[in-house]
Formats: sequence, C-alpha cells, structure tokens
Amino acid sequence: MSRPSLFGSPLLLGFEEFERAIERLSKHAGDTYPPYNVEQHSGSHLRIVLAVAGFAPEDLSAHIEGNQLVIRGRQSPDDGGTLLHRGIATRQFQRSFVLADGIEVTGAALDEGLLRIDLERPLANTQIRRIEIASGSGRD
Repeated sequence: MSRPSLFGSPLLLGFEEFERAIERLSKHAGDTYPPYNVEQHSGSHLRIVLAVAGFAPEDLSAHIEGNQLVIRGRQSPDDGGTLLHRGIATRQFQRSFVLADGIEVTGAALDEGLLRIDLERPLANTQIRRIEIASGSGRD
C-alpha cells in the first residue's frame, strides 16, 4: 500500500525535493545523540549548538552535502587508565540538518564541549514579475 504524498496536490508544483527532505528527516527522528539547540540571533543569523563533551576539534567534521549540513564525530581511543564506570558517551555520531536554499554556513567553533555552527539566512527578496500572455492558439 503506498503512502499518500504530502505534496500531492496539483497546486503544489516542484516540491518533490521538499518531500524527499521530509522523508529523510523522519528516518532520523528517533536519534537524539548528540543533543542540540537551534537558535535565532537576529532576523538572518541562526546558530546550531551541539553538546559534544569529550570530543576534540580533530574528532569532529562538518560539511555540506547537497542541501544538508552533515556533522560527524568520532573519538580517538582513550589511552588512559582502566575505566571503572562509563557515564560519558564516546560513540560516533552523524547529525544532519536540511538547509533551505541560500543559507550559508559562516563559521564553526568548539568551546567548553559545545560545537557552535553559525548560519546566515538571506533576506527575503519578493519579486513581482509580469508574464506576457500571447494571443493565438499557443500550440507549437
């Protein structure tokens, strides 16, 4: 049985990419590690903050794949003493964020166990274009 399309209306043309993005997001909905916040600092400035305690900058990577910001973490093995209790997660992770067209990553910094990724959203530029309507049959 096929699932009804979210954007199946004939009035919504060209939204197939949004539907695929929503499907990708729903697959990762149960994954909660690492925890994160998304903050808005001004009309166009956004920040993603991930709690990555125990990770060093060289253990983390962030890059853009298509329209997704993908953040990966993999800790190096600890060469310390014998571990009697593990309460701090050291597992690897991958966290993805779907970015709207035009959003740019402006920087990333790791400080006190928090990875901060700054984003800039372009201001909306509403355009009104007149479409000429030709007379005749319009068939080629």
